[in-house]
Amino acid sequence: MGEVLSQSEIDNLLKALSTGELDIDEAKVSEEKQVKNYDFARPAKFSKEHLRTLEIIFEHFSRLLATNLPAYLRKSVNVDVVNSEVVIYSEFSNALSNPVLLGVIGMEPLTGNVIMEMASNLGFAIVDRLLGGAGTPIDKERDYSEIELSILERIFSICVNLLREPLANVVKVNPRLERIETNSQFAQIISPSETIAIITLNIKIGDVEGLMNVCLPFDTLEPVIDKLNTKYWFSSMKEKDGTSYEDTIEAAINKAKIPIKAVLGTSTISVADFANLQVGDIIKVDRHVDEELEVYVGNIKKFMALPGYSNEQFAVRVTEVIREENE
Repeated sequence: MGEVLSQSEIDNLLKALSTGELDIDEAKVSEEKQVKNYDFARPAKFSKEHLRTLEIIFEHFSRLLATNLPAYLRKSVNVDVVNSEVVIYSEFSNALSNPVLLGVIGMEPLTGNVIMEMASNLGFAIVDRLLGGAGTPIDKERDYSEIELSILERIFSICVNLLREPLANVVKVNPRLERIETNSQFAQIISPSETIAIITLNIKIGDVEGLMNVCLPFDTLEPVIDKLNTKYWFSSMKEKDGTSYEDTIEAAINKAKIPIKAVLGTSTISVADFANLQVGDIIKVDRHVDEELEVYVGNIKKFMALPGYSNEQFAVRVTEVIREENE
């Protein structure tokens, strides 16, 4: 049973109608449910959950691009996921205008190809940066030269290789750039009626900003489509946390540089002697020439060693391993 209005509520409602504060026609329109057309000839193959998981994957990919590209472009790079949608490939390819910049990517062991499309202003800006310029795009559109394409092929290969890590929680792939196409008519790599998911990234290199579209065909992702859900994604992340981070931390520690020093000896002198020290003066230390030296790692005495030479440089040979904290 519907909620019954009180007399005061009825009076307020009538007053709002009489003064024009409430329009009965607008109230009717707002109550109508919005209906979205559904094309049964083209059923949706990607769910909202699939798109959300792809967004998470490419947010990871965006962070990798923003971290790795500045090393090559010598410029700060910002990358964000701005949109995800499902269309058929013909709608995407018909919207392209020459010259285009399309990377055709193989995703073994998955079948088919993934398309990576980059805005032409970004392409020319990248070429300008790598050739020593300021990274400004050209004013007038033109075709890419062979030299420019070879330069861009290197950048595309870097971007493609970065796809491996974000996709690892879903499927272990070996992404490989097969070729770059600059003519949309030759870009019919995917069937025109094939359903694709498009993930759109906004890339900003210095003052130049443009879009990158990654087209993922349903046929390519179909073998792993059940894994494209956030529940599976986060459970995979949790399973890997115990090992992957441990290995990463261990690898980082192994590469860390630590200070090491060999102490020839120590001595105690008066302040007067210290003040009168001159070049050529001799300071006696508490160690003979044939005695072992103490070797410190940081501030911890770790080794005993004998002094000597190696490749015409002073060196020490470790004779004993000790731990100062155990003494």
